[in-house]
Amino acid sequence: MRKLLITKEISKAARGLVGWSANRLADEAGISPDTIRSFESGRTGSLSAANQEAVQKSLEAAGVQFLENGDVAAGTGVAMKSKQQNG
Repeated sequence: MRKLLITKEISKAARGLVGWSANRLADEAGISPDTIRSFESGRTGSLSAANQEAVQKSLEAAGVQFLENGDVAAGTGVAMKSKQQNG
């Protein structure tokens, strides 16, 4: 598993892909629902390294594939264009 920086936008989008609520993600990752809600609302700027890893592992186990710039997905889904492509 590559460790990636999961932003609040990526977290919400990934949950949407698998149809999970914030509470479900928290349960699957073994962390507090308030931690997820605070992160996704922007009240906290980032997740701890341990929580970030737990969120990523849980979403990947549900079928989410996280991409870095230049990666190609192995299935149907969505990805953000780079800022240069949006121009």
